[in-house]
Amino acid sequence: MDPTLISIFLIGIMLLLLAGGIWVALTLMIVGYLGISLFTGAPAGAIMATTIWGQSWSWALTALPLFIWMGEILYRTRLAAEMFKGLAPWMSPLPGRLLHVNIASCGLFAAVSGSSAATTATIGRITIPELMKRNYDERIVIGSLAGSATLGFLIPPSIILIVYGVAADVSISRLFIAGVLPGLMLIGLFMGYVMLWSWVNSDRVPPREPSVPILQRLRATAGLFPIMGLIVAVIGSIYAGIATATEAAAIGVVGALVLSWASRSLNWQSFKESVAGATRTTCMVTLILAGAAFLSVSMGFTGIPRQLAGWVGAFELSQFQLLLALTLLFVIMGCFLDGISIVVLTASVIMPMVQAAGIDMIWFGIYLVVVIEMSQITPPVGINLFILQSMTRRDLLYVSKAAVPFFFVLVLATFILIVFPQVATFLPSLMTRG
Repeated sequence: MDPTLISIFLIGIMLLLLAGGIWVALTLMIVGYLGISLFTGAPAGAIMATTIWGQSWSWALTALPLFIWMGEILYRTRLAAEMFKGLAPWMSPLPGRLLHVNIASCGLFAAVSGSSAATTATIGRITIPELMKRNYDERIVIGSLAGSATLGFLIPPSIILIVYGVAADVSISRLFIAGVLPGLMLIGLFMGYVMLWSWVNSDRVPPREPSVPILQRLRATAGLFPIMGLIVAVIGSIYAGIATATEAAAIGVVGALVLSWASRSLNWQSFKESVAGATRTTCMVTLILAGAAFLSVSMGFTGIPRQLAGWVGAFELSQFQLLLALTLLFVIMGCFLDGISIVVLTASVIMPMVQAAGIDMIWFGIYLVVVIEMSQITPPVGINLFILQSMTRRDLLYVSKAAVPFFFVLVLATFILIVFPQVATFLPSLMTRG
């Protein structure tokens, strides 16, 4: 049977199952099983069993539960409140005032949580009441938080980068290092937009608060030391070559436990909740990855990726044109699927095409994550939007409109990455030389 007709049939089945509310992982397994059993002579059951087992004990996956647990522990500490106090005196003189605390806090917390949703919830419950109390414009408060919380996907230790690393079989440590400069670039772009907005809408920015003496600022900054120390311990150990991603994750968990104990946030109840939360999330992600691995094998048997790569090659698209087409595809998918699902659903078909085009897989992982960040602030499945809706009691349309400018900032970041790939490849290249 023609691979084109097979792909149309399987995509239709996948969409039907997803629309029916079937779990993403089960959908992937069902579609993979149907692809092998209906269109090839291979033993579908045996292939499914060996593939899922092989994926489940992958060493690269050992970092996943540890980083998730670290984020769960920190979610239950008072570090976010300390970050606000430490950042506020330094951000107040900038155009946009304390709106920059939203962005800087998200960047810092993302560097130890690895999750966009956790960053939104943790930082939002601290900054939204504080900024609204100071009469900041509600729409820019919501928008800046929605946009900057997506940094949880990009700044290491990112859960989705681990998922991509496993799916694409590339070094997770190098992916983490590659995400540092693009993450800092995004922070700068978000802060730049807030400054521009505050200049254009100066009447909607509260007056500057009284200047804080330098000594008092330094005292407040002490609240940043714990989280900065944890960032240095986790990311620095990877960059220095002292630890692998898994070993750095173990360091992060120990550090998070120490910090939560020191801040008196650690008790038996919070410990149990953090373990349960990490277990639930890890099981979900691992099951999705197992289903994705089986679907990838199934697609190989049907010959769909090979034909698709040949079909795209027939158009003789340049790398830039191919990336533009993929950007549009991922943005559309982001309206209906979460980030992890997008990675695993497209891995079996997109990765061979990207490799054939000569695109660096480390760079492509960072590009993919930046594009997927848009899915966090696009309805109807934007997780950050739902979290902010519940926090602010505003309707989804209002929250979505507030996030629109930051969606376009992410679009700008994507084009910068395409035009200047060195933003993502420079630091990993230094690791290679070392």
